[in-house]
Amino acid sequence: MPFSSIAAEEFGNNFAQFKTPVVGSGGSGGGLRQFCQGVGTNTIDIANSSRAIRSAELETCKANGVNQVIEVKIGYDGIVFASRIDAGTFALEPVHVFLAQAAQVPQNGQMVANPYTRWSQIDKSLPDQAILLAIPGSDHTVKVYEKKVIADGCKTLPEVKAMPSGDQNNFCLAMRTDGRVVEIAGDYTETLARLQAQKDAVGVFGLSFYESNRDQYQGSNSWWCGTATVDNIIAGTYHISSIILLC
Repeated sequence: MPFSSIAAEEFGNNFAQFKTPVVGSGGSGGGLRQFCQGVGTNTIDIANSSRAIRSAELETCKANGVNQVIEVKIGYDGIVFASRIDAGTFALEPVHVFLAQAAQVPQNGQMVANPYTRWSQIDKSLPDQAILLAIPGSDHTVKVYEKKVIADGCKTLPEVKAMPSGDQNNFCLAMRTDGRVVEIAGDYTETLARLQAQKDAVGVFGLSFYESNRDQYQGSNSWWCGTATVDNIIAGTYHISSIILLC
């Protein structure tokens, strides 16, 4: 969103014969859904996405007369775990995040309803701070988050490895419903607002939003994902990153 807004402003400044493009937000899925609604002045012409367009989405495009779909790779983005600068310091690993979010967790050889209410109960190295996760909603980078964080963390557990492969994903992606995990349906400004309002909150959002608010928030750092920087994402050394595409 910040990148697209700047690009639109620069386009308007340099090509006065055209109107400055209107930029909105809504996540990868939301943007592609609008993109495929049709052609003309009432539909969008360009959608940013942190993933490739899916075959089902292309079918919807074709059904609505959107036949000339061009994908252009414009860069890379990273997903950052961040908390307020006056809160605890986190060195999160995938299994920590899974255990904080999961509907059920293994204990004493059985699957039980998630009993964890504080990060320090999951790992003593984590802050003694109440669990409150603000994660991407279905229209955002949720697939990258689910695959590279939640699923990776879940499948390190022996009890999950012992499950039939078909059952693993359903178990791993089932979320607790006691209010400790909040899905943010809007743009990342809502995630930042959640962090501002609640000191214990840990938010998940794109690198550019974190970079723009680094004076207020701190990012998680660990051996697993490395440090979220532009250079590390470009080099491929930051684990939770994705390709940004234009359609």
